[in-house]
Amino acid sequence: MNQPLKSRYDFVLLFDVKDGNPNGDPDAGNLPRLDAETGKGLVTDVSIKRKVRNYVQIAKTDDKGVLADRFDIYVKERAVLGRAHVAAFNDLHIELGEDLRVPVPESLVDALKEVGLPEGMEIVEDDEDHAVLVVSGTTDKKEAKQQIKDAEGLSKDVTKFLNKALADAKTRKPTRDESDKGREWMCKHFYDIRSFGAVMSLKSAPNCGQVRGPVQLTFACSVDPIVTLEHSITRMAVATEAEAEKQGGDNRTMGRKFTVPYGLYRSHGFISAHLARQTGFDDDDLEFFFKALEQMFEHDRSAARGEMSTRGLYVFRHDSELGNAPAHALFDKLTVERQGDDVARDFGAYSVRFDGQEVAVGQELAVVPGVTLIRKC
Repeated sequence: MNQPLKSRYDFVLLFDVKDGNPNGDPDAGNLPRLDAETGKGLVTDVSIKRKVRNYVQIAKTDDKGVLADRFDIYVKERAVLGRAHVAAFNDLHIELGEDLRVPVPESLVDALKEVGLPEGMEIVEDDEDHAVLVVSGTTDKKEAKQQIKDAEGLSKDVTKFLNKALADAKTRKPTRDESDKGREWMCKHFYDIRSFGAVMSLKSAPNCGQVRGPVQLTFACSVDPIVTLEHSITRMAVATEAEAEKQGGDNRTMGRKFTVPYGLYRSHGFISAHLARQTGFDDDDLEFFFKALEQMFEHDRSAARGEMSTRGLYVFRHDSELGNAPAHALFDKLTVERQGDDVARDFGAYSVRFDGQEVAVGQELAVVPGVTLIRKC
């Protein structure tokens, strides 16, 4: 482990998009997110963190597909979070309860699928598509029984079946001390937990508590209002024989695509030395995080996102853990302004200055007593 952080950091991240959708809103037909009152575009903090996680996986995976020690990712595509918890406790040699699998009588399958099962219990299908009730080895029996008792509309047969399964289950919840050890293990092995934190108090897996991460990001907001364009697109093929027959061999599929012609986005970030000490986020982790922000879009290309690039990373390093100036006072002095009256279609339409002066890449500038501005890119 490298040196723990001795300073508070605040930063401004500037990135842009050209002819792409930086962050679609699934509740709005995947239209680019925007502030309805100002018309400015939005990109969620979750979206930015996803790109950081993806970069970590790419940059820290060797030729054999193995992630470097301490750089595994907890929240990744298709992950089953509980597996990481079990791995932690197994590595710590902490005994837990055993999962119980009980075949569900055919007469109860429909009823069980309709009711809300207690935490730690779920219905799955085995290899022969038969319904199976799974009782997690870390299920709280007392709480589960109370939930069954309080549930409305359960038949006597369903209640009896669930209570019998709970009685047969060999469960054991980790102690407070064991959960703390599990949390430490997770912080040590998973970069995103060590950086962003995580809620790991799962009822269906060993409880590893909660971690408040030292790295926090705001939503990114575009400097100017954005324009969303809608395009019709055509695929020269269909998916099924039925579609081909219906079209008489024309075999075309129509679709829609949304893009932002150009948008420059600004996000603010904060890094706490106090919380970094709790999670083990050190100097090496910090420099790698900044590198990820600089390069994350280079490895996130897709037809939907067009051209996206990090245009500026301005880091304010304080001389103390508590900080030497309010973050908002520093952010307010970093201005992004339009140059001229032409429609903005590239980064050259803007100027970025701190307190009226430009800051070159790599330059360090003492901005107020105890705070140094460093432009990373």
